[in-house]
Formats: sequence, C-alpha cells, structure tokens
Amino acid sequence: MDSRWLLVFADTLLILHTMLVGFVILGLVATFAGYFCQWRWVRNFWFRLSHLIVIGVVVLQSWLGVLCPLTSWEMALRAKAGEAGYEGSFIQHWLQSILYYSAPDWVFSLAYTVFGALVLASWFVVRPER
Repeated sequence: MDSRWLLVFADTLLILHTMLVGFVILGLVATFAGYFCQWRWVRNFWFRLSHLIVIGVVVLQSWLGVLCPLTSWEMALRAKAGEAGYEGSFIQHWLQSILYYSAPDWVFSLAYTVFGALVLASWFVVRPER
C-alpha cells in the first residue's frame, strides 16, 4: 500500500481518537450543565451508557497498563509508512499536541480514575431516563 494512504488512515485514526476524547470530556461537562439548565437530552440512557462505557474502557486500560488500541494502530500505520514519530501532516501535528503529552503513567491512571468516578457519580446526580 502507498505510504500516503497509510498516513491518511493514521491521521483519520488520530481524528477519531480526538473525537472520542472530546466525547468523554464534553459529555461530562454537558451532563452537569444539562442538569442545571434542565436539558432533557442529557438524561438519555444510551448517551449516558456509551459515555460510561468509553471512560470505563480508558480507566481499565490505564489500570492494566495497556496502550489504547487506537494509539497502537495509528503508530503501526505511521511506522509502516516509514514515518518516525509525529512530525507528519498538519492535522496529525496539531491534534497530536492536544492528545499526547508527557507525564508519568501514574498521573494518567489517577486522572482517568478520577474522571471515571465523576462520570459514574453523574449517574446518581443526573439520573438517566429510559
């Protein structure tokens, strides 16, 4: 496969990954904002369940020390395209600087766990409706 296509696929995965991060963060913000603004949609069971599942997977991966499959797949595509690191396309460069930063692993595990606990707590504060 042409290395340009591999980079397009890697950039697409990076965009998807960024969207999932946005969903997790903005989903919690929207849930609590919706509680105060009385937005009915934030009580949608399927929205809330998918939100809880996504952050639950992130927390579990951090506890197990497992790298996110989206990150692994993206890195493999970049390596196969002959790219070393994250100096590639514009999209990749800017989204990467938002998503990836350096800190000890325990910091990420703690942050994911606290955030996951907040999402779980939101189930009791802003009860989902079927």
